Amino acid sequence: MNPIPLLLMHRARPSLPLPLRTSASAPNSARAAAAARFAPARRQRARLSSPVSAVTAEAPSGRDEEEGQFDWLDQWYPFAPVCDLDPGAPHGKTVLGLRVVAWYDRAVDDWRVFDDACPHRLAPLSEGRIDDKGRLQCVYHGWCFDGRGSCQFIPQAPALGPPVHKNSKACVASYPGVVQNNILWFYPRADAEHRDVLQRKRPPFFPQIDDPSFVTSYSIRDHFYGYDVLVENLLDPAHLTYAHKGLVTEPPVHVPDVGLTGKLHKKADPGRVEFDIEGGRPVKMKIEEANVDGFLSLQENGGYYQYTAPCIVCFSPLSKEAEGEEKKKKPQIKQLLMCIPVAPGRSRLITAFLRNVGVWLDMIIPRWYYHIALNAASDSDMYLLHVEERNLAAAGAENWQNAVYVPTSSDAMVIAFRNWFRKHCKNQVDWAAPTVDQLPATPTRDKLMERYWSHVAQCTSCSAALKAIKALEVALQVTAVAVAVFLSVAKGTLAMTVVRKSAAVSFAVLCFAASRWLASFIEKNFYFQDYIHAYK
Repeated sequence: MNPIPLLLMHRARPSLPLPLRTSASAPNSARAAAAARFAPARRQRARLSSPVSAVTAEAPSGRDEEEGQFDWLDQWYPFAPVCDLDPGAPHGKTVLGLRVVAWYDRAVDDWRVFDDACPHRLAPLSEGRIDDKGRLQCVYHGWCFDGRGSCQFIPQAPALGPPVHKNSKACVASYPGVVQNNILWFYPRADAEHRDVLQRKRPPFFPQIDDPSFVTSYSIRDHFYGYDVLVENLLDPAHLTYAHKGLVTEPPVHVPDVGLTGKLHKKADPGRVEFDIEGGRPVKMKIEEANVDGFLSLQENGGYYQYTAPCIVCFSPLSKEAEGEEKKKKPQIKQLLMCIPVAPGRSRLITAFLRNVGVWLDMIIPRWYYHIALNAASDSDMYLLHVEERNLAAAGAENWQNAVYVPTSSDAMVIAFRNWFRKHCKNQVDWAAPTVDQLPATPTRDKLMERYWSHVAQCTSCSAALKAIKALEVALQVTAVAVAVFLSVAKGTLAMTVVRKSAAVSFAVLCFAASRWLASFIEKNFYFQDYIHAYK
């Protein structure tokens, strides 16, 4: 079963100044350490109002102030699927404005998450290596650290001199981390008081992922737009057949006359006389359980969406009651969308598609093949969301309800999320490190939709596929040239029939043509392919 129709995605945007606010909360040690490493003018941690506002469609009331503030730092954040992490190398990412590095500690057979800065001269540890003793080594000057963040070796320090490596200033901040549901999670507070945070609070758990009767397909992609735009887009099912036209199942062109879609629309929307080929229709949904931790939205088809703040959007076509029924062979599918705030104007999406049907397909279809369609879906509204974020930033967070017009029930989840973001977050992501008070500049379309650094380099399956396909391309080119050279050298010295010569020439031409097709395939699926809505 192909997960593509269920996994549709999200987009990015450029550079506009945003209001900068200083945080009133007491900084934890990780935040203080990060601030101390930057210029004095940036030592005071800043909170950046998110580019898109979260004001409800209704006027704010005094009751909103009693709802309670959401604590962004008291949450677990997904780092990456473990299947996309190489235990033999460190991996750097930015999460919640915090630059961190994950590496595999062979001493305890577990993953560690550190601050991505060597205490010596602040070089990135993510560019380092794992040494022969299983320690994380900074490749700038060779300093080595154990799994607790303690410095174990400074090559430049005299063996008989003072033990400078034991100084607390030589330590790296280490964050609590745990592998759960095949995802590496970390907690963005490095204070000693939070080392046992797992005893108090764990990441969201989904039992189906650990159920052997289910298979789970993972993907990861960075986006050039902010966290709130990403979540909003994922909670908007009405955009799928329009923004992703040609990538999702479309109704027949003759919808009004025959065809299942037209009949369903007439039944669900009496009086409708106009239909479009994309199959748009009213979408009814009900918002329940809205609080500081998120909300639940029941869909008219019996399924549901659930937003669990701050990272998880869960979609299931089955009701929660149906999911709980213990029928062994009851077909189930579920989509988990993990939304990660990276920096102003940047976000990351980790998808997990769970199912207990068509399990055998995973044995014959490689993961990278699914990712081709997922990336195409992501690219198809990347530019839309990137520009939308800038337009909403220009309107101002506090004016969202005046800047947009959301009169239909299909926007109910978008409004619910904006309500949550305004009431509990004051329209802001509470960054864990100093942040620049503006959205990044808008890149060209080929940079905005590039796939290599945003996905391929982070995905072991796609990286391996790219390497193999490039090798095949080179092999085909070498074969074509070799055959051509052979024919040229052997001319007049080898008795070859016309048929054999024709066959050899044809083979060389086919090899060269195949290599050119592979070059185009590589460019479009692993680097960049534009999506022009006007021609879809």
